[in-house]
Amino acid sequence: MNEVLQSVQNQASRARVAQKKLEKMSTDEKDALLQAVCDELEKRADEIEIANAIDMSAARAEGMSQGLLDRLLFNKQRVLASVQGMRAVIALPDPVGQVVRGINMDNGMRLIQSRVPMGVVAMIYEARPNVTLDVIALALKSGNAIIVRGGHAAIETNAATLRIVHDALHDQGMNPDIVSSVDEFGREGAQAMMKARGFIDLLVPRGSASLIQYVADNATVPIIETGAGNVHIYVDESADFTQAIPIIINSKTQRIGVCNAAEKLLVHEAVAQEFLPLVAKALEEFDVELRTDERAYTILSEAGFTPLQADDEDWDTEYLDYILGVRVVRDMQEAIDHINTHSTHHTEAIISQNYEAIEEFTRSIDSAVIMVNASTRFTDGSQFGFGAELGISTQKMHARGPMGLQELTTTHWVGYGTGQVRK
Repeated sequence: MNEVLQSVQNQASRARVAQKKLEKMSTDEKDALLQAVCDELEKRADEIEIANAIDMSAARAEGMSQGLLDRLLFNKQRVLASVQGMRAVIALPDPVGQVVRGINMDNGMRLIQSRVPMGVVAMIYEARPNVTLDVIALALKSGNAIIVRGGHAAIETNAATLRIVHDALHDQGMNPDIVSSVDEFGREGAQAMMKARGFIDLLVPRGSASLIQYVADNATVPIIETGAGNVHIYVDESADFTQAIPIIINSKTQRIGVCNAAEKLLVHEAVAQEFLPLVAKALEEFDVELRTDERAYTILSEAGFTPLQADDEDWDTEYLDYILGVRVVRDMQEAIDHINTHSTHHTEAIISQNYEAIEEFTRSIDSAVIMVNASTRFTDGSQFGFGAELGISTQKMHARGPMGLQELTTTHWVGYGTGQVRK
């Protein structure tokens, strides 16, 4: 057997032993454990910032894009913000033990379906050190062990973070194996997690489309795919321009390196002549490059702008940069068809004052989240009230959209009888 696979299996086995203790802890005990972790992280946030500066310097030297550098940055301010998100998780209801449904059978038996932890959860992600704290909070609160592979770019940041978390766990008498990393094994560690069937109960990949596809193609453990974000905004003929422009600016430019940032803009032909120059002027302030279809190119060129013409590949690209694809559509149905063809099924938005158009759009779009007259940047676990998120699922399983505490649980059935036997 491959040595790395054996090591990861052993690590997962130790995590399962630690998880059994966590599973039996009360909500108050889990909350106290998380509070101690948060306190230690706040006290030693400078250590994480120093480690992150090493990762940032190396990433710049390797030519990492601006969008990915933004994801990688984990300075003291961002560490403290993540800790606040962890504290928000503490305040949430504990999903473990929640009754999903109950059935009274004709023979007098009582069946109860309730939530239980997944067990040992693993996660693979790239250049997102904040995710480390998010998943630790969600895992501990929901009674799960967590094993992470945080990627080479954030290796120093994640190592510093885990040292602090382990110290806090140890001080609370908790086995540090409940939170661990396979970063020391590099890519082989990630591959071993994918093959650790029977040792890892759930694997969640979060990152580029190529990473997620690789995990989906190669994993033998159960996975939940989180999606890349080829996010669309459709501006309907009834759109309020005073709403539309700030929404587009916020969706595209607030943070470019995140999966809920807008990547494509579709505009109804009835308003394109008037609207496109307005939005192009607003985007100029942020140096956003526009890649357009022929109709949008003509409108913007005649208005004095210098867009680029999009090619077929553009419509399927998640830029994670100051780039926006722009297309003029005949009507909403063409917008819907375009989105359902090219979307990664993450988040789409409609800007419209027509109730019927809004209802048709929300019924017809095959994505996890649909925003109506609001920024796509709201697709986020913390914004949804989850405190933190494991990722944003684009699958059509029990978890779709931002994943929080409940998505880290499964259910079991308990049948209460009084001596019944089946005839």
